[in-house]
Amino acid sequence: MGRALVVEADGGSRGNPGVAGWGAVVRDPATGSVLWEGAAPLGKASNNVAEYSGLIAGLRAAQRIDACADVEVRMDSKLVVEQMSGRWKIKHEDMRRLALEARDVAADLGDAGGSVTYTWIPREKNKAADALSNDGMDGRTIDRMVGADEAVEEVVDPGPATAPPPGGRGAVTRVVLVRHGVTDFTDEGRLDGRGGADPSLNETGRRQAHAAGRALAHLLGGAPARVVTSSLARAVETGAAVAEAIGATPEVDRDWDEQDFGDWDGASVHDLARDAEEDLRALREDPAYARPGGETHAQLAARVLAAYARVVGAGGTTVVVCHRKPIMVVLADVLGIPHDKVWRLAAAPGSLTALEVWEDGTVSVAFTNRT
Repeated sequence: MGRALVVEADGGSRGNPGVAGWGAVVRDPATGSVLWEGAAPLGKASNNVAEYSGLIAGLRAAQRIDACADVEVRMDSKLVVEQMSGRWKIKHEDMRRLALEARDVAADLGDAGGSVTYTWIPREKNKAADALSNDGMDGRTIDRMVGADEAVEEVVDPGPATAPPPGGRGAVTRVVLVRHGVTDFTDEGRLDGRGGADPSLNETGRRQAHAAGRALAHLLGGAPARVVTSSLARAVETGAAVAEAIGATPEVDRDWDEQDFGDWDGASVHDLARDAEEDLRALREDPAYARPGGETHAQLAARVLAAYARVVGAGGTTVVVCHRKPIMVVLADVLGIPHDKVWRLAAAPGSLTALEVWEDGTVSVAFTNRT
């Protein structure tokens, strides 16, 4: 048997739909002590979507504490409790999707030997989660494990869909850059540019693609977004999973493709480091260096930044599913990072990086490499 845990969750929306956020805590039922507390903004969403988001976050936190826990969920939302208990039907598509995600987490707990039950409580007994949901609506992201061996962590950021426009800056355009999931080439450490074998995602990559889709659905909270992908199979397949999760139709733009590595496409980086160290260093450090049949970093940057300008010009929110080097190009341009330092930027497979571009040209990076 696993550990007994209590999840208290809530969510709110100022406008319904309006500026939304969720909050949740995990408690030890024997002592009442808080083991974890969290909150996050959701952009524009309904109360019910926010409440479901708080439930999912609380269940995932309980799973982090004990993967086979017996969890009692306590919420003041009669709707969520009755729907998750199977007594009421779920008609709204957004809530159906979120309920399915919550059931997936509950199923994982059940498969490990745990359980999840649901209890309605009056609002006055859900004050901790309610207060945290207001933190979320205020644009704060909190993920704090209390009394654990791991370090206490609190991350505060406005999120890409919630920051209020600074005075006089005009409308904001939001761009989320997603790196594709892994292929066998990724796992084997092989270069894989736009002129190479173009492999598909492997099983791990497909899981990463669906995880990225779930993360974006949670982040957007029902707000509309475009999806643009590179033309390479791994990005197209990741983009399809993302688009399905957020209810969009993906578009392909070849300018988001990975760099063309010419005669090195498919080569093992380990072998190159051993047999062609100087040429490999040149490829990384010299923006004018190209392999035979390939393109330079400068050429890559020119097409990627043109594609980025088109995305910004379209306004609204756009999710771009592409590759590590195009993500590095955009961040280096926005942050003014010189080419010899660009490799310090991390972009893990399946990760999310978000930017906000204001009408007056101001750009802020909301977060990077979020997995």
